Amino acid sequence: MGTGMNLSLSQIAAAVGGRLIGPDASVTGPVVTDSRQAAEGALFVAVHGERTDGHAHLGSALGLGAVGAIVSDLEAARAGLSGEEIEAAPEDPPMGLVLVEDTVTALGALARTHLAGLRQAAADRGQRLTVVAMTGSVGKTTTKDLTRQLLAASGPTVAPRASFNNEIGLPLTVLEADERTRYLVLEMGASGPGHIAYLTDIAPLDAAGVLMIGHAHMGGFGSIEGVAAAKAEIIAGLLPGGTAILNADDARAAAMAELAPAQVLTFSSRGGAADLRAEHIVLDEAARAAFDLRLPGLDEPRRVRLAVAGAHNVANALAAAGLALAAGLGPELVAERLGSVSIESPHRMDVTELSGDLLLIDDSYNANIDSMTAALAALPALAGDRRRVVVVSEMLELGESSAADHARTGELAAQAGAAMLIGIGSTQEALEAAGARGVEVVGFADAATAISQIDALLSDGDAVLVKGSNGSGAWRLADHLKEVRPR
Repeated sequence: MGTGMNLSLSQIAAAVGGRLIGPDASVTGPVVTDSRQAAEGALFVAVHGERTDGHAHLGSALGLGAVGAIVSDLEAARAGLSGEEIEAAPEDPPMGLVLVEDTVTALGALARTHLAGLRQAAADRGQRLTVVAMTGSVGKTTTKDLTRQLLAASGPTVAPRASFNNEIGLPLTVLEADERTRYLVLEMGASGPGHIAYLTDIAPLDAAGVLMIGHAHMGGFGSIEGVAAAKAEIIAGLLPGGTAILNADDARAAAMAELAPAQVLTFSSRGGAADLRAEHIVLDEAARAAFDLRLPGLDEPRRVRLAVAGAHNVANALAAAGLALAAGLGPELVAERLGSVSIESPHRMDVTELSGDLLLIDDSYNANIDSMTAALAALPALAGDRRRVVVVSEMLELGESSAADHARTGELAAQAGAAMLIGIGSTQEALEAAGARGVEVVGFADAATAISQIDALLSDGDAVLVKGSNGSGAWRLADHLKEVRPR
Protein backbone atom coordinates (compact mmCIF):
# COMPACT_ATOMS: atom_id res chain seq x y z
CA MET A 1 0.00 0.00 0.00
CA GLY A 2 1.53 3.29 -1.06
CA THR A 3 0.69 6.93 -0.89
CA GLY A 4 1.11 9.74 -3.33
CA MET A 5 1.77 12.21 -0.58
CA ASN A 6 5.09 13.90 -0.11
CA LEU A 7 4.22 16.55 2.42
CA SER A 8 5.90 17.70 5.58
CA LEU A 9 4.12 17.41 8.89
CA SER A 10 3.96 21.20 9.05
CA GLN A 11 2.21 21.27 5.67
CA ILE A 12 -0.17 18.57 6.86
CA ALA A 13 -0.89 20.59 10.00
CA ALA A 14 -1.78 23.58 7.84
CA ALA A 15 -4.03 21.44 5.61
CA VAL A 16 -6.01 20.00 8.53
CA GLY A 17 -6.06 23.06 10.78
CA GLY A 18 -3.83 21.42 13.36
CA ARG A 19 -0.76 22.37 15.39
CA LEU A 20 2.57 20.58 15.00
CA ILE A 21 4.27 19.55 18.21
CA GLY A 22 7.71 18.01 18.02
CA PRO A 23 10.03 17.52 15.04
CA ASP A 24 8.95 18.24 11.48
CA ALA A 25 9.50 15.48 8.91
CA SER A 26 8.43 14.51 5.41
CA VAL A 27 5.68 11.91 5.04
CA THR A 28 6.68 9.65 2.15
CA GLY A 29 5.00 6.41 3.22
CA PRO A 30 1.41 5.29 3.72
CA VAL A 31 -1.24 7.01 5.80
CA VAL A 32 -2.65 4.42 8.22
CA THR A 33 -5.09 4.13 11.10
CA ASP A 34 -3.83 0.67 12.07
CA SER A 35 -0.40 0.92 13.66
CA ARG A 36 0.45 -2.58 12.40
CA GLN A 37 0.33 -1.24 8.83
CA ALA A 38 2.84 1.53 9.50
CA ALA A 39 6.04 1.56 7.43
CA GLU A 40 9.01 3.80 6.72
CA GLY A 41 7.85 7.39 6.27
CA ALA A 42 4.27 6.66 7.34
CA LEU A 43 1.74 8.98 8.93
CA PHE A 44 -0.33 7.35 11.68
CA VAL A 45 -3.80 8.72 12.39
CA ALA A 46 -4.85 7.91 15.97
CA VAL A 47 -8.56 7.10 15.90
CA HIS A 48 -10.54 6.56 19.08
CA GLY A 49 -12.47 3.44 18.11
CA GLU A 50 -14.98 1.19 19.83
CA ARG A 51 -12.39 -1.41 20.83
CA THR A 52 -9.19 0.57 21.19
CA ASP A 53 -7.77 4.07 21.25
CA GLY A 54 -5.19 4.62 18.54
CA HIS A 55 -3.22 6.94 20.81
CA ALA A 56 -2.12 3.88 22.81
CA HIS A 57 -0.43 2.46 19.70
CA LEU A 58 1.78 5.38 18.69
CA GLY A 59 4.87 3.59 19.98
CA SER A 60 4.15 0.63 17.72
CA ALA A 61 3.73 2.91 14.70
CA LEU A 62 6.99 4.70 15.53
CA GLY A 63 8.81 1.39 15.81
CA LEU A 64 7.68 0.42 12.29
CA GLY A 65 8.99 3.65 10.79
CA ALA A 66 6.17 6.20 11.13
CA VAL A 67 7.53 9.75 11.07
CA GLY A 68 4.46 11.50 12.47
CA ALA A 69 0.93 11.15 13.74
CA ILE A 70 -2.33 13.04 13.81
CA VAL A 71 -3.67 13.03 17.36
CA SER A 72 -6.44 14.63 19.40
CA ASP A 73 -5.23 13.80 22.92
CA LEU A 74 -1.70 15.05 23.45
CA GLU A 75 -1.16 13.48 26.84
CA ALA A 76 -2.42 10.07 25.74
CA ALA A 77 -0.20 10.34 22.65
CA ARG A 78 2.87 11.05 24.77
CA ALA A 79 2.04 8.11 26.98
CA GLY A 80 1.53 5.87 23.96
CA LEU A 81 4.92 6.85 22.59
CA SER A 82 6.80 6.35 25.85
CA GLY A 83 5.00 3.27 27.06
CA GLU A 84 4.70 5.02 30.41
CA GLU A 85 1.76 6.30 32.41
CA ILE A 86 0.61 9.75 31.38
CA GLU A 87 2.20 11.39 34.44
CA ALA A 88 5.61 9.97 33.51
CA ALA A 89 5.48 10.70 29.77
CA PRO A 90 8.21 13.02 28.44
CA GLU A 91 7.29 16.50 27.21
CA ASP A 92 9.12 16.32 23.88
CA PRO A 93 7.71 13.58 21.63
CA PRO A 94 10.17 11.50 19.57
CA MET A 95 8.11 12.11 16.42
CA GLY A 96 6.02 15.00 15.18
CA LEU A 97 2.43 15.13 16.42
CA VAL A 98 -0.23 17.10 14.57
CA LEU A 99 -2.75 18.04 17.27
CA VAL A 100 -6.35 18.44 16.10
CA GLU A 101 -9.80 18.40 17.69
CA ASP A 102 -10.99 15.34 15.78
CA THR A 103 -8.63 12.96 13.99
CA VAL A 104 -11.27 11.47 11.65
CA THR A 105 -12.27 14.95 10.46
CA ALA A 106 -8.59 15.77 9.98
CA LEU A 107 -8.11 12.59 7.94
CA GLY A 108 -10.93 13.70 5.65
CA ALA A 109 -9.46 17.19 5.30
CA LEU A 110 -6.06 15.75 4.39
CA ALA A 111 -7.61 13.48 1.74
CA ARG A 112 -9.61 16.40 0.31
CA THR A 113 -6.47 18.53 -0.01
CA HIS A 114 -4.50 15.64 -1.49
CA LEU A 115 -7.10 14.84 -4.16
CA ALA A 116 -7.55 18.49 -5.13
CA GLY A 117 -3.79 18.76 -5.56
CA LEU A 118 -3.62 15.64 -7.71
CA ARG A 119 -6.43 16.87 -9.93
CA GLN A 120 -4.76 20.23 -10.39
CA ALA A 121 -1.39 18.65 -11.12
CA ALA A 122 -3.01 16.39 -13.74
CA ALA A 123 -4.73 19.39 -15.35
CA ASP A 124 -1.41 21.27 -15.44
CA ARG A 125 0.06 18.32 -17.38
CA GLY A 126 -2.87 18.31 -19.78
CA GLN A 127 -4.14 15.07 -18.25
CA ARG A 128 -7.07 14.04 -16.08
CA LEU A 129 -7.67 12.14 -12.87
CA THR A 130 -11.17 10.67 -13.11
CA VAL A 131 -13.02 9.89 -9.88
CA VAL A 132 -16.01 7.52 -9.92
CA ALA A 133 -18.07 6.08 -7.09
CA MET A 134 -21.12 3.96 -6.43
CA THR A 135 -23.64 3.54 -3.65
CA GLY A 136 -26.66 1.36 -3.00
CA SER A 137 -28.10 -0.94 -0.39
CA VAL A 138 -26.58 -4.01 -2.05
CA GLY A 139 -23.88 -4.62 -4.64
CA LYS A 140 -21.50 -1.75 -3.89
CA THR A 141 -18.37 -3.78 -3.31
CA THR A 142 -18.97 -6.17 -6.19
CA THR A 143 -19.60 -3.22 -8.54
CA LYS A 144 -16.45 -1.57 -7.20
CA ASP A 145 -14.42 -4.70 -7.98
CA LEU A 146 -15.83 -4.95 -11.51
CA THR A 147 -15.36 -1.22 -12.21
CA ARG A 148 -11.78 -1.29 -10.95
CA GLN A 149 -10.86 -4.08 -13.34
CA LEU A 150 -12.56 -2.44 -16.33
CA LEU A 151 -10.61 0.77 -15.74
CA ALA A 152 -7.28 -0.71 -14.63
CA ALA A 153 -6.63 -2.13 -18.08
CA SER A 154 -6.64 1.44 -19.41
CA GLY A 155 -4.50 3.15 -16.79
CA PRO A 156 -3.22 3.14 -13.19
CA THR A 157 -6.26 2.71 -10.95
CA VAL A 158 -6.74 2.99 -7.19
CA ALA A 159 -9.73 1.38 -5.47
CA PRO A 160 -10.56 0.45 -1.88
CA ARG A 161 -9.59 -2.84 -0.35
CA ALA A 162 -12.58 -4.90 0.81
CA SER A 163 -15.35 -2.49 1.81
CA PHE A 164 -13.51 0.73 2.70
CA ASN A 165 -16.55 2.95 2.17
CA ASN A 166 -16.94 5.12 5.27
CA GLU A 167 -15.46 8.29 6.78
CA ILE A 168 -12.21 6.45 7.52
CA GLY A 169 -11.89 3.95 4.69
CA LEU A 170 -12.69 6.38 1.88
CA PRO A 171 -10.06 9.02 2.75
CA LEU A 172 -7.47 6.28 3.29
CA THR A 173 -8.23 5.08 -0.25
CA VAL A 174 -7.98 8.62 -1.66
CA LEU A 175 -4.58 9.01 0.03
CA GLU A 176 -3.27 5.95 -1.85
CA ALA A 177 -3.59 7.81 -5.16
CA ASP A 178 -0.54 9.54 -6.58
CA GLU A 179 0.44 11.51 -9.69
CA ARG A 180 0.46 8.34 -11.79
CA THR A 181 -3.17 7.53 -10.90
CA ARG A 182 -5.53 7.84 -13.85
CA TYR A 183 -8.70 6.47 -12.24
CA LEU A 184 -9.87 6.58 -8.63
CA VAL A 185 -12.74 4.19 -7.83
CA LEU A 186 -14.58 4.79 -4.56
CA GLU A 187 -17.36 3.01 -2.73
CA MET A 188 -19.70 5.14 -0.62
CA GLY A 189 -21.76 3.70 2.20
CA ALA A 190 -24.14 5.35 4.60
CA SER A 191 -25.80 4.41 7.86
CA GLY A 192 -27.53 7.77 8.24
CA PRO A 193 -28.35 11.09 6.52
CA GLY A 194 -25.39 13.26 5.55
CA HIS A 195 -22.83 10.46 5.47
CA ILE A 196 -22.47 10.32 1.68
CA ALA A 197 -22.52 14.13 1.42
CA TYR A 198 -19.51 14.15 3.75
CA LEU A 199 -17.71 11.65 1.51
CA THR A 200 -18.44 13.53 -1.73
CA ASP A 201 -17.15 16.71 -0.09
CA ILE A 202 -13.83 14.90 0.32
CA ALA A 203 -13.97 13.46 -3.21
CA PRO A 204 -16.22 15.33 -5.68
CA LEU A 205 -17.19 12.91 -8.44
CA ASP A 206 -16.91 12.73 -12.22
CA ALA A 207 -19.36 9.81 -12.27
CA ALA A 208 -21.71 8.37 -9.65
CA GLY A 209 -23.69 5.12 -9.76
CA VAL A 210 -26.81 4.31 -7.74
CA LEU A 211 -27.47 0.56 -7.70
CA MET A 212 -30.53 -0.20 -5.63
CA ILE A 213 -32.45 1.47 -2.84
CA GLY A 214 -33.16 -1.29 -0.36
CA HIS A 215 -33.45 -1.97 3.32
CA ALA A 216 -29.81 -1.94 4.45
CA HIS A 217 -29.24 -0.05 7.72
CA MET A 218 -32.92 0.85 7.83
CA GLY A 219 -32.59 1.60 11.53
CA GLY A 220 -30.45 4.65 10.76
CA PHE A 221 -32.90 6.18 8.26
CA GLY A 222 -36.37 5.40 9.58
CA SER A 223 -37.90 4.54 6.19
CA ILE A 224 -37.13 3.45 2.66
CA GLU A 225 -37.65 7.09 1.61
CA GLY A 226 -34.99 8.06 4.12
CA VAL A 227 -32.61 5.55 2.56
CA ALA A 228 -33.31 6.99 -0.90
CA ALA A 229 -32.71 10.57 0.24
CA ALA A 230 -29.37 9.59 1.76
CA LYS A 231 -28.24 7.67 -1.34
CA ALA A 232 -29.24 10.66 -3.52
CA GLU A 233 -26.46 12.63 -1.83
CA ILE A 234 -24.02 10.91 -4.20
CA ILE A 235 -25.74 12.59 -7.19
CA ALA A 236 -25.56 15.95 -5.43
CA GLY A 237 -21.83 15.26 -5.04
CA LEU A 238 -21.19 15.18 -8.79
CA LEU A 239 -19.03 17.83 -10.38
CA PRO A 240 -20.90 20.21 -12.75
CA GLY A 241 -20.14 18.05 -15.80
CA GLY A 242 -20.48 14.74 -13.97
CA THR A 243 -22.48 11.72 -15.10
CA ALA A 244 -25.13 9.87 -13.08
CA ILE A 245 -25.50 6.13 -13.69
CA LEU A 246 -28.92 5.03 -12.42
CA ASN A 247 -30.75 1.73 -12.10
CA ALA A 248 -33.84 2.01 -14.29
CA ASP A 249 -35.29 -1.10 -12.59
CA ASP A 250 -35.47 0.70 -9.24
CA ALA A 251 -38.00 3.55 -9.25
CA ARG A 252 -36.31 5.41 -6.39
CA ALA A 253 -32.90 5.25 -8.08
CA ALA A 254 -34.32 6.23 -11.48
CA ALA A 255 -36.05 9.25 -9.93
CA MET A 256 -32.64 10.72 -9.09
CA ALA A 257 -32.20 11.69 -12.75
CA GLU A 258 -33.78 15.05 -11.98
CA LEU A 259 -30.95 15.76 -9.51
CA ALA A 260 -28.18 15.08 -12.03
CA PRO A 261 -26.14 18.12 -13.11
CA ALA A 262 -25.41 16.83 -16.61
CA GLN A 263 -25.57 13.47 -18.42
CA VAL A 264 -27.58 10.52 -17.12
CA LEU A 265 -26.97 6.89 -18.11
CA THR A 266 -29.59 4.35 -17.08
CA PHE A 267 -29.21 0.57 -16.91
CA SER A 268 -31.67 -2.31 -16.80
CA SER A 269 -31.26 -6.05 -16.33
CA ARG A 270 -35.01 -6.69 -16.53
CA GLY A 271 -35.79 -5.66 -20.07
CA GLY A 272 -36.68 -2.07 -19.24
CA ALA A 273 -36.02 0.94 -21.43
CA ALA A 274 -32.49 2.05 -20.55
CA ASP A 275 -29.20 3.19 -22.08
CA LEU A 276 -27.40 0.02 -20.97
CA ARG A 277 -29.39 -3.20 -21.17
CA ALA A 278 -28.94 -6.93 -20.68
CA GLU A 279 -31.30 -8.99 -22.82
CA HIS A 280 -31.90 -12.73 -23.28
CA ILE A 281 -30.23 -13.65 -19.98
CA VAL A 282 -29.36 -17.32 -19.51
CA LEU A 283 -27.70 -18.89 -16.45
CA ASP A 284 -25.28 -21.80 -16.80
CA GLU A 285 -24.89 -24.67 -14.31
CA ALA A 286 -22.67 -22.45 -12.12
CA ALA A 287 -25.32 -19.67 -12.07
CA ARG A 288 -23.17 -17.44 -14.28
CA ALA A 289 -25.16 -15.23 -16.61
CA ALA A 290 -24.77 -14.86 -20.35
CA PHE A 291 -26.68 -12.05 -22.06
CA ASP A 292 -26.88 -9.69 -25.01
CA LEU A 293 -25.28 -6.41 -23.94
CA ARG A 294 -26.51 -3.15 -25.38
CA LEU A 295 -24.40 -0.07 -24.77
CA PRO A 296 -24.57 3.48 -26.13
CA GLY A 297 -22.19 3.62 -29.08
CA LEU A 298 -22.44 -0.09 -29.97
CA ASP A 299 -24.05 -0.59 -33.37
CA GLU A 300 -25.35 -4.00 -32.30
CA PRO A 301 -25.50 -6.01 -29.07
CA ARG A 302 -22.57 -8.11 -27.89
CA ARG A 303 -23.00 -11.50 -26.24
CA VAL A 304 -21.30 -11.39 -22.83
CA ARG A 305 -20.73 -14.26 -20.41
CA LEU A 306 -19.99 -13.11 -16.86
CA ALA A 307 -17.35 -14.81 -14.73
CA VAL A 308 -19.30 -14.06 -11.52
CA ALA A 309 -22.17 -16.13 -10.14
CA GLY A 310 -25.71 -14.94 -9.53
CA ALA A 311 -28.33 -13.34 -11.74
CA HIS A 312 -28.26 -10.28 -9.49
CA ASN A 313 -24.71 -9.57 -10.64
CA VAL A 314 -25.96 -8.71 -14.13
CA ALA A 315 -27.18 -5.39 -12.74
CA ASN A 316 -23.86 -4.83 -10.97
CA ALA A 317 -21.99 -5.55 -14.22
CA LEU A 318 -24.17 -3.05 -16.10
CA ALA A 319 -23.52 -0.41 -13.44
CA ALA A 320 -19.78 -1.03 -13.73
CA ALA A 321 -20.04 -0.74 -17.51
CA GLY A 322 -21.86 2.58 -17.14
CA LEU A 323 -19.22 3.94 -14.79
CA ALA A 324 -16.48 2.85 -17.21
CA LEU A 325 -18.24 4.58 -20.11
CA ALA A 326 -18.63 7.74 -18.03
CA ALA A 327 -14.91 7.56 -17.19
CA GLY A 328 -14.12 7.72 -20.91
CA LEU A 329 -13.67 4.10 -22.00
CA GLY A 330 -15.03 3.19 -25.42
CA PRO A 331 -18.09 0.93 -25.65
CA GLU A 332 -16.27 -1.76 -27.65
CA LEU A 333 -13.59 -1.93 -24.97
CA VAL A 334 -16.14 -2.14 -22.15
CA ALA A 335 -18.07 -4.92 -23.90
CA GLU A 336 -14.86 -6.84 -24.56
CA ARG A 337 -13.64 -6.65 -20.95
CA LEU A 338 -16.90 -7.19 -19.10
CA GLY A 339 -16.81 -10.97 -19.44
CA SER A 340 -13.40 -11.31 -17.80
CA VAL A 341 -13.88 -9.23 -14.65
CA SER A 342 -14.45 -10.97 -11.32
CA ILE A 343 -15.22 -10.35 -7.67
CA GLU A 344 -12.01 -9.60 -5.79
CA SER A 345 -13.28 -8.88 -2.28
CA PRO A 346 -13.79 -11.80 0.13
CA HIS A 347 -17.08 -13.36 1.26
CA ARG A 348 -19.15 -12.19 -1.71
CA MET A 349 -20.77 -15.04 -3.67
CA ASP A 350 -17.49 -16.91 -3.45
CA VAL A 351 -18.31 -20.39 -4.77
CA THR A 352 -15.75 -23.02 -3.73
CA GLU A 353 -15.56 -26.80 -4.10
CA LEU A 354 -14.25 -28.22 -0.81
CA SER A 355 -13.13 -31.73 0.07
CA GLY A 356 -15.86 -34.31 0.37
CA ASP A 357 -17.53 -32.74 -2.67
CA LEU A 358 -18.93 -30.00 -0.42
CA LEU A 359 -19.97 -26.89 -2.33
CA LEU A 360 -19.56 -23.70 -0.26
CA ILE A 361 -21.32 -20.52 -1.36
CA ASP A 362 -19.76 -17.86 0.85
CA ASP A 363 -21.81 -14.65 0.76
CA SER A 364 -21.23 -13.86 4.40
CA TYR A 365 -19.94 -10.30 4.30
CA ASN A 366 -23.29 -8.63 4.90
CA ALA A 367 -27.01 -9.31 4.89
CA ASN A 368 -30.25 -7.45 4.44
CA ILE A 369 -33.46 -8.73 2.91
CA ASP A 370 -32.45 -7.57 -0.59
CA SER A 371 -29.07 -9.32 -0.66
CA MET A 372 -30.61 -12.32 1.14
CA THR A 373 -33.23 -12.59 -1.60
CA ALA A 374 -30.55 -12.45 -4.32
CA ALA A 375 -28.34 -15.08 -2.69
CA LEU A 376 -31.20 -17.52 -2.09
CA ALA A 377 -32.44 -17.00 -5.65
CA ALA A 378 -29.02 -18.16 -6.90
CA LEU A 379 -28.92 -21.24 -4.66
CA PRO A 380 -30.99 -23.70 -6.78
CA ALA A 381 -28.87 -23.20 -9.90
CA LEU A 382 -25.63 -23.46 -7.92
CA ALA A 383 -26.69 -26.47 -5.84
CA GLY A 384 -28.25 -28.56 -8.60
CA ASP A 385 -29.08 -31.99 -7.18
CA ARG A 386 -27.13 -31.51 -3.94
CA ARG A 387 -28.79 -31.30 -0.54
CA ARG A 388 -29.16 -27.59 0.24
CA VAL A 389 -28.11 -26.22 3.63
CA VAL A 390 -28.60 -22.52 4.35
CA VAL A 391 -26.75 -20.76 7.19
CA VAL A 392 -28.11 -17.32 8.02
CA SER A 393 -27.22 -14.90 10.78
CA GLU A 394 -29.33 -12.22 12.31
CA MET A 395 -29.67 -9.29 9.92
CA LEU A 396 -28.53 -6.24 11.82
CA GLU A 397 -29.71 -2.60 11.67
CA LEU A 398 -33.05 -3.32 10.01
CA GLY A 399 -35.17 -1.23 12.37
CA GLU A 400 -38.90 -1.93 12.45
CA SER A 401 -38.79 -4.34 9.49
CA SER A 402 -36.54 -6.79 11.35
CA ALA A 403 -39.16 -9.41 12.34
CA ALA A 404 -40.89 -9.40 8.95
CA ASP A 405 -37.58 -9.58 7.06
CA HIS A 406 -36.36 -12.50 9.14
CA ALA A 407 -39.64 -14.34 8.56
CA ARG A 408 -39.34 -13.66 4.86
CA THR A 409 -35.83 -15.15 4.94
CA GLY A 410 -37.26 -18.41 6.25
CA GLU A 411 -39.86 -18.44 3.49
CA LEU A 412 -37.20 -17.76 0.84
CA ALA A 413 -34.99 -20.56 2.17
CA ALA A 414 -37.89 -22.99 1.85
CA GLN A 415 -38.65 -21.77 -1.67
CA ALA A 416 -34.98 -22.29 -2.57
CA GLY A 417 -35.32 -25.95 -1.63
CA ALA A 418 -33.32 -25.83 1.60
CA ALA A 419 -33.31 -29.13 3.47
CA MET A 420 -31.87 -27.43 6.56
CA LEU A 421 -31.80 -23.83 7.82
CA ILE A 422 -29.18 -23.01 10.43
CA GLY A 423 -29.69 -19.73 12.27
CA ILE A 424 -27.02 -17.72 14.11
CA GLY A 425 -28.17 -15.18 16.70
CA SER A 426 -31.73 -13.81 16.84
CA THR A 427 -33.18 -15.64 13.84
CA GLN A 428 -36.24 -17.17 15.50
CA GLU A 429 -38.71 -15.74 12.96
CA ALA A 430 -36.67 -17.18 10.09
CA LEU A 431 -36.47 -20.60 11.74
CA GLU A 432 -40.20 -20.67 12.49
CA ALA A 433 -41.16 -19.66 8.95
CA ALA A 434 -38.86 -22.29 7.43
CA GLY A 435 -39.91 -24.97 9.89
CA ALA A 436 -43.55 -24.39 9.05
CA ARG A 437 -42.69 -25.22 5.45
CA GLY A 438 -41.02 -28.53 6.24
CA VAL A 439 -37.40 -27.37 6.50
CA GLU A 440 -35.27 -28.83 9.29
CA VAL A 441 -34.15 -25.93 11.49
CA VAL A 442 -31.31 -25.51 13.98
CA GLY A 443 -30.53 -22.34 15.93
CA PHE A 444 -27.31 -21.25 17.63
CA ALA A 445 -26.75 -18.29 19.93
CA ASP A 446 -23.60 -17.12 18.18
CA ALA A 447 -21.08 -17.92 15.46
CA ALA A 448 -18.66 -19.65 17.83
CA THR A 449 -21.31 -22.15 18.91
CA ALA A 450 -22.36 -22.74 15.31
CA ILE A 451 -18.74 -23.38 14.30
CA SER A 452 -18.40 -26.00 17.06
CA GLN A 453 -21.42 -27.90 15.75
CA ILE A 454 -21.49 -27.32 11.97
CA ASP A 455 -19.28 -30.24 10.96
CA ALA A 456 -21.70 -32.75 12.50
CA LEU A 457 -24.63 -31.21 10.63
CA LEU A 458 -23.11 -31.38 7.15
CA SER A 459 -22.65 -34.34 4.84
CA ASP A 460 -20.35 -34.89 1.89
CA GLY A 461 -21.92 -33.58 -1.29
CA ASP A 462 -23.97 -30.83 0.40
CA ALA A 463 -24.30 -27.32 -0.99
CA VAL A 464 -23.93 -24.81 1.85
CA LEU A 465 -24.89 -21.16 1.52
CA VAL A 466 -23.50 -18.95 4.30
CA LYS A 467 -25.19 -15.55 4.46
CA GLY A 468 -24.83 -13.08 7.30
CA SER A 469 -24.10 -9.62 8.59
CA ASN A 470 -20.41 -8.91 9.06
CA GLY A 471 -20.88 -8.17 12.75
CA SER A 472 -22.52 -11.57 13.33
CA GLY A 473 -19.33 -13.46 12.56
CA ALA A 474 -20.98 -15.70 9.97
CA TRP A 475 -17.89 -15.24 7.80
CA ARG A 476 -15.89 -17.06 10.48
CA LEU A 477 -18.03 -20.14 9.91
CA ALA A 478 -17.34 -19.94 6.16
CA ASP A 479 -13.61 -19.64 6.87
CA HIS A 480 -13.84 -22.60 9.25
CA LEU A 481 -15.29 -24.79 6.51
CA LYS A 482 -12.50 -23.79 4.15
CA GLU A 483 -9.92 -24.68 6.80
CA VAL A 484 -11.34 -28.09 7.81
CA ARG A 485 -12.23 -29.14 4.27
CA PRO A 486 -9.34 -27.91 2.13
CA ARG A 487 -9.51 -28.73 -1.56
